[in-house]
Amino acid sequence: MTSSATAPPNPYLILGAAIVLPASGHVILGVPVRGLQFLFFMVILAWVTAKIAPPDASFVGRHAGGFLIYALSILDAYRIARIRTAKWVHNARRDNDSARGGIETHT
Repeated sequence: MTSSATAPPNPYLILGAAIVLPASGHVILGVPVRGLQFLFFMVILAWVTAKIAPPDASFVGRHAGGFLIYALSILDAYRIARIRTAKWVHNARRDNDSARGGIETHT
């Protein structure tokens, strides 16, 4: 990437979107298939957990598998956003350093 490339979305925006609506963080990042995979496993594991959980378990307890994958998808979307932002910042700094022609000023 060059410094003229557009900045990636703010990681906190991705984090908020992923918390509010599952897989939306991945969609904003441009990896909707990954978000769809998380949604698929959320539904499957919530269903499996609901079938094997005791009848007196709470809603969260009955669907714990789905909530686990939901939490992992939030962390995954945020991690991808942070890595992309760090790479963009690093490349922007590198491009600015090379623009000086490698000549360091002595003070």
